[in-house]
Amino acid sequence: MTSTDHATGQAAHHAAALRGAGLRVTGPRLATLEVVERHPHVDAESVAQAVRERLGTVSRQAVYDVLHALTDAELLRRVPVDGRRTRYELHRHDNHHHLVCRRCGRLEDVPCAVGAAPCLTPHDDLGFDIEIAEVVYRGLCSTCREST
Repeated sequence: MTSTDHATGQAAHHAAALRGAGLRVTGPRLATLEVVERHPHVDAESVAQAVRERLGTVSRQAVYDVLHALTDAELLRRVPVDGRRTRYELHRHDNHHHLVCRRCGRLEDVPCAVGAAPCLTPHDDLGFDIEIAEVVYRGLCSTCREST
């Protein structure tokens, strides 16, 4: 399979996902999904820059609107790095968690904490039917720990 065939297949997959989520297939939406697929855990500004490089004049606000729409449609997943920064990844619906280095910002996927989704059970669910647990472990990665 050539890289062109792969890119065409990805675009068709993303177009089908957009339609399945009830969203129109647009250039900015396809480009955003392709950027996030190529660069998991990418920040919004980097997505905006890559989409503009690919499509030309697309406003930053338009890309942010696309990120919100794709997140709301559960095609993308927001990963909070800290109180200010968020990164995006394709939503795989696998309920994985994340490790974040508080010094360098390194972000890694880790499997579900224990057992089957939602992985963690609260002491009291207050009558909720829990579907997912989102966990972000924070600390120092091995590289940052070694440099202290």
